Amino acid sequence: MNLVFCGTPSFAVPTLEALRAAGHEIALVVSQPDRPAGRNRQLTAPPVKLAALAAGIPVTQPEKIRNNEEFRAQIEAIAPEAIVVVAYGRLIPLWMLALPRLGCINLHASLLPRYRGAAPIQWAVAMGDLFTGNTTMLLEEGLDTGPILLQQALAIAPERTAADLFDELAEAGAPLVVETLAGLADGTIQPRPQNHAGATLAPILTREDGRMDFASRTAMELKNRWRGFQPWPGAFTTLDGKKLIVHSMSVVDGSTFATPISAQSGQIHVEHHRLFVACAGSTWLELLEVQLEGKKRLAAAEFLRGTPLTDGVRLGTATP
Repeated sequence: MNLVFCGTPSFAVPTLEALRAAGHEIALVVSQPDRPAGRNRQLTAPPVKLAALAAGIPVTQPEKIRNNEEFRAQIEAIAPEAIVVVAYGRLIPLWMLALPRLGCINLHASLLPRYRGAAPIQWAVAMGDLFTGNTTMLLEEGLDTGPILLQQALAIAPERTAADLFDELAEAGAPLVVETLAGLADGTIQPRPQNHAGATLAPILTREDGRMDFASRTAMELKNRWRGFQPWPGAFTTLDGKKLIVHSMSVVDGSTFATPISAQSGQIHVEHHRLFVACAGSTWLELLEVQLEGKKRLAAAEFLRGTPLTDGVRLGTATP
């Protein structure tokens, strides 16, 4: 088919490559503009742009697309049979939705209608789900509300993070898009409406999503959020008013402590050079690797040697 491909991050690259390998003609790749990245804020091209240029595919990077007449004329001149959208990062305007004969096909990294929105992988892990997956759908004006085409499920292992799942879902989704295009072309795939009553949202992450709330969340809930919010915003709290990043943690059974402990949420317990913190529901986390503001990332035992702490110190407050 004659296609236009819209995508920006590395998640979209396997689909672009799979479409080429399947023999489709990618007439144009549409990607977000180059953005500053890294500590030096150097202008950096998105991964999809780099992959397209390496394959000799023309690339355009409009800052806006809704009322961009030059961009619209460019797409209309191509007259694509389908527009494939994978993590492009912008809402597709109505004129683009109506243009291709087979529609605008989107790969979304969740089992819709669960986790509509910008961060479906992160929220599926953060909420402790045992399964996630990919959905191909026909885009419409609503946010991830369009008819479902194909779906595939993927188990979330207990220690997997969102960062781990990104690559797995990207690789698994690529052939699903190829299969979807073939099924639409020969009529073997019929779009089916979503059950909107079962919809949940996966809003874009903020820095505050990483703040650990020991009072209202159990140890497992906090561990799941840490897994889901990798690589950003991670998990953090405060120690005597200074930011404390928790790089690694484990749920533990407080009944195994050498002495019975009754603690308020956020209070720490130190035992055998190990650092524990009380969470909601009388549950406990062990903090395995931490990093105090302005300091290096350290294993808990090493951290405790440089920052002696005693039981009763409370995390998440300005003072013990």
